[in-house]
Amino acid sequence: MRLFPGKIPEIAEEIVDVLLSKDLIDVQQDLKEEVRLDVESVLKEYLRTEREITEKAKDILAKKGENYSQLGKIKAIEAQKRGFGLGDMAVDYIIKQIIEILFISKNVDEVFGEDNEITAVIAPVLQKHMGMDNDLDMEIRKRIKNLQEGTLERDIEYQKQLAELMKSKKL
Repeated sequence: MRLFPGKIPEIAEEIVDVLLSKDLIDVQQDLKEEVRLDVESVLKEYLRTEREITEKAKDILAKKGENYSQLGKIKAIEAQKRGFGLGDMAVDYIIKQIIEILFISKNVDEVFGEDNEITAVIAPVLQKHMGMDNDLDMEIRKRIKNLQEGTLERDIEYQKQLAELMKSKKL
């Protein structure tokens, strides 16, 4: 699961809309945009922390002189040290952060929903938007199926296609 920076405003708006439509939060109409910005801040902070963890993991690998095949493992260790959710745990982590911001935000008048109710309505929104990386991967693999797996040529073309798709889909 991957959070795309270009989707953050759309995700935040959809989350606030679904929470309001299910009467799980109460917000004055003129503060709805502020609540959306609160949710957006959680998503942006998630991306910032994820980048920070990735850079730290790269630094560790460089200091040890190891190749980047261990990057995922090192990232997982660093994330665990911080109590940060990566991969499949990302959605749960982000939801907990959103719930926390809803309770402390001065822009939210009242939170009516229990944590599990809020989780039940936010999770599908996040999964829908964050699951796009699987769709992108499948589309790219179709485009480069003629290139042999594991070759440098294929890896380069994969990255090129990914950048092109992300640009066309405004991700």
